[in-house]
Amino acid sequence: MAKYVYTFGNGKAEGNVSMKNLIGGKGANLAEMNLIGVPVPPGFTITTEVCTIYTQQGHDAAVSAIKKEVEEAVALIEDLTNTKFGDKDNPCLVSVRSGARVSMPGMMDTVLNLGLNDLAVQGIAKKSGNERFAWDSYRRFVQMYGDVVLGMKPESKEDIDPFEAIMEDLKEEKGIELDTQFTTEDLKLLVIRFKEAVLKVTGRSFPDDPWEQLWGAVSAVFDSWMNERAIYYRKLNNFPAEWGTAVNVQAMVYGNMGETSATGVAFTRDAATGEDIFNGEYLINAQGEDVVAGTRTPQQITLEGSKRWAELAEVSEEVRKAEFPSLEETMPRLYQELMEIQEKLENHYKDMQDLEFTIQDGKLWLLQTRSGKRTGAAMVKIAVDMLEQGMIDEKTALMRIEPNKLDELLHPVFDTTALESAKILAKGLPASPGAATGQIVFFADEASKYENSILVRIETSPEDLEGMNIARGILTARGGMTSHAAVVARGMGKCCVSGAGAVKINYKTRVMTIDGKDYQEGDWISLNGTTGQVFDGKVKTMNPDLGGDFGKVMNLSDKFARMTVRTNADTPNDAKVARDFGAQGIGLCRTEHMFFEGARIKAMREMILSSTVEGREKALAKLLPYQREDFEGIFEAMEGYGVTVRLLDPPLHEFVPHQQATQKELAEEMGISLDAVKSKISDLEEFNPMLGHRGCRLGITYPEITAMQARAIIEAALNLKAKGVDARPEIMVPLVGTVAEFKNQADIIRSTAEKVFEEKGDRIDYLVGTMIEIPRAALTADHIAAEADFFSFGTNDLTQMTLGYSRDDAGKFLPDYLEKGILKQDPFQVLDQNGVGILVQMGVEKGRSVKEKLKVGICGEHGGEPSSVEFCDGVNLDYVSCSPYRVPIARVAAALANIKHSK
Repeated sequence: MAKYVYTFGNGKAEGNVSMKNLIGGKGANLAEMNLIGVPVPPGFTITTEVCTIYTQQGHDAAVSAIKKEVEEAVALIEDLTNTKFGDKDNPCLVSVRSGARVSMPGMMDTVLNLGLNDLAVQGIAKKSGNERFAWDSYRRFVQMYGDVVLGMKPESKEDIDPFEAIMEDLKEEKGIELDTQFTTEDLKLLVIRFKEAVLKVTGRSFPDDPWEQLWGAVSAVFDSWMNERAIYYRKLNNFPAEWGTAVNVQAMVYGNMGETSATGVAFTRDAATGEDIFNGEYLINAQGEDVVAGTRTPQQITLEGSKRWAELAEVSEEVRKAEFPSLEETMPRLYQELMEIQEKLENHYKDMQDLEFTIQDGKLWLLQTRSGKRTGAAMVKIAVDMLEQGMIDEKTALMRIEPNKLDELLHPVFDTTALESAKILAKGLPASPGAATGQIVFFADEASKYENSILVRIETSPEDLEGMNIARGILTARGGMTSHAAVVARGMGKCCVSGAGAVKINYKTRVMTIDGKDYQEGDWISLNGTTGQVFDGKVKTMNPDLGGDFGKVMNLSDKFARMTVRTNADTPNDAKVARDFGAQGIGLCRTEHMFFEGARIKAMREMILSSTVEGREKALAKLLPYQREDFEGIFEAMEGYGVTVRLLDPPLHEFVPHQQATQKELAEEMGISLDAVKSKISDLEEFNPMLGHRGCRLGITYPEITAMQARAIIEAALNLKAKGVDARPEIMVPLVGTVAEFKNQADIIRSTAEKVFEEKGDRIDYLVGTMIEIPRAALTADHIAAEADFFSFGTNDLTQMTLGYSRDDAGKFLPDYLEKGILKQDPFQVLDQNGVGILVQMGVEKGRSVKEKLKVGICGEHGGEPSSVEFCDGVNLDYVSCSPYRVPIARVAAALANIKHSK
C-alpha cells in the first residue's frame, strides 16, 4: 500500500533531505532538521503524489487515500505536544503550508492557527494566561481561512479585502493606527464581524469543526498549485505543472504571545551581494506574515545590521535603540542560539540558507530552512567563497551556478530604488536582457536624433541594423524571441522588448499609443529587456560590476567543459566583445548584414537589378573590397580561432527598396526607368520567401556571388597571414538539402581559392562545410559529409521546417499551445529534443560514420540556452555558438553538461 504521509518531530523523521521530489523541499528540510538536532515543531507532510490525485480525481479521492494516515499523524502531534485536536480546553492547533520540490516563495497559500473555534479560543486563553493573544490568533485564523479556503481574497489589487476593510473601520472607530493597539474586546468584535462577512459573502457559516477546517485547508493548498501566480512562476522558471506540491501540517508555535515572543526571517549570507554576513529581520509579538506584510517596520536581527539600517533610514541611534533594537540586543541568549543554528545549517547543507523562525515565550523554534534565493552577483560570490573556504569542491561550486542568472551580471540594469516608483506601460517578451532609457524614435535612420534613443517599431528588418546599433534599446509591437529584432539585439548585447501587443504604432503621425494614451517622438520611455516591461519616462540605470569572482567561475567552466563555446558575430566589435567573454571562435558570421551600409547597399542593388552576368560581376567587384575589409577585421579579432562565415542567405528582395522615392533614386543612379526598377522588384517577390530563392539556391543561380564572397574570405586571410596574423576561415554553404547542391557550391569555393593562391603565391588552410537546417540534410548527412569538412546545425530554421511553424507568425498560436500543455516550451527558445533533436543526433551520427573526426557545432539561438547546450554535449557536438552576451552562460552550461554526463 502506498505511503502518502510522512511524520517528523522530537528529533525523529520518516523523511530526509533526499526526498524533495516526494515530500517537497519544505517537508524534506523539516525532516532533515529533526535528524540533525534542530528544534522544529512536530508535524507531517502529505506527499506531492496526493496533489496529483487531487488534481486528476478530485477532493474526495484525495481525502479517501490519506484519511487514515492523516488521523494517525495528527495523533502523533497530539502526543508530542500534549494537546488534543478539537478539544475545547487543551486544543491542538496547526499550520497548513505548501511545499513544492523547488522553492516558490509566496506563490502558494498558507493557513495558520487552524483548530480554533469559539470554545477552543477560550481554552487557549486560559492555558496561556493571555486572553489577548488567544483572540488575536483567532481573528488571524478567520481572516486567513476566509481568504485562502473560502475564496474571499480579492481577485485584483484594486479590490479591497473585506477583512482589511473591517479592520480599518474599527481602527477609525477606536481612533488607533496599528493592529497591535487593538484591545482584547476589539479582537473579539473583529471575530464576530469577520464571521458575519463570511456568511454574507459565501452564504455559509464559518466552520467550527477542526477536521472540516483541516480538510478545507489541505484542499486549498492543493488548489493554490494551480493559481495564477503559481502558474506564472512555474512558466518563468520552467517548472512542470505535473510536479505538484506537498502539504505540511505542523504544530503551531506562537510569536505573538507577548514581549518574550517573536518571529523572523534570516539569511546565512547576504542574498543581494553574497557577503558572508548573517542577516535578517524580526518582530516581537508577531506572527510570520507580519514580517513580510509591511504593516509594521521589522527590526534587524544583528546589531551591525540594525546600525546599517538606521543609517540608510536616517534614524538616529537613540530612536534605533528605543524603537528598532536588534534581536542581538533584545534577546541576546536566543540570538546566540539562532547564530549557532544558522551556522550548523549552512555547514550541513553547504549552501546559503533562508530561515524562518519563531520564538515562543523564550523558546526558539525553526519553521523552515531552504537554499536561499539570491541575485546573480550573490550566486557567483557565494559559490566562489564557499569553494575558497573549503566548504565545497570545484564541481559543486560550478553546480551552484544557474547559467541564465549570469545574464544579470552582463548588461546594464535598472537601479532597484528607481524601479519602485516606475509606472509600467506595457509588457512584451524579454527578448534581450538589460535596461535602457531613452527618447522614442520610429525610424532607424533617425536613431542618432537623440543622444539616448529607443527605437520603436512594429517590427524590424535588416535595413534597420545601423539604427538598432545606435539606439539604447529596441521595442517592437510584433515578433517573438527569435524575431529579427530579438536575434540582432542579443548579438549586440542590446536591450530589447519584442511582441508588446498593447503597443500601437502610427508611423505617419509618429505616435505610439498604449491603452489610449499617446506617446510622441522624443518622449522618454524605459525598457527592461530582462522582464519584458516597458516603463513611462526615465528610469535610472547602472552598469554591472564584473569582479574577480566572475572570472574564477569562467575559469572553472573551461576546466570542466568538453565542448568549446563560439559566438555568432558579424562585426569586429561583436567578435571582440565575445572574445572578452571567452568565446573560442565564431560559429556564425552572417555576411548579409555587411551589405546595408552606405555605398554597399547601392552596389548590392546594382548587382540585383543587373540582367547580365557581366553587370552583376561589375557590381560585385565594388562589394569585394568591403567584404574583404570586413573579414580582415573579424579574422583579426578572433585570431587563432576558427571563424565560420556563412555565404549570402536571405532572398534578394530584402535588399531592394520598397518606397517609391528610394526606387526613383536608384533608377536615376543606374540610368534605367522607374518602371524597370519596379518590374524587377516585383519579380523578386515570393509567396513564401523562407522556402524560396535563398541560401545555396542563390549561389547556384548566380555563381558569381559565391565566387566573390569566397575570394574576399581567402584574400582577407592571406592578407592577415602576411602581417603575421593567424586567420582560420571556415566557409559555410547555407540551406543545403542535397549533396549535389553542396558540391556545386564547394567546387566554386575551392576553385576560386586555388585562383587566389596562384595569384598571391601563397596558401592558407581553410574548411568548406554546410549549415544543416533542412530536415533532408540531416537525413542524408552521410552523403553530405563525404564532401564537407564540417557541419553546423542551424536550429532556428531546422525547428521552423521540422515543426512547420513560421517563426514570425508562431506568436499567434504558441501562447495557446503552451497554456494548454500542447507544448511544454517554446521550441524557438528551447530545443525540441524529441523532434529537432533527433535530427541533430542523426546528422551527427551519419556524418561521423563517414568522417570520424568531422567537426560539428550548433549556431542557432539554442546554442546559448542551458538545457539545449546540455543536449548538444550529450550528442557529442564539438562546440555551441551563441550571441556574444550569452557566451558566459553557454560556457557554464557546457561545463555543467559535461559534469552531468561524466557521472
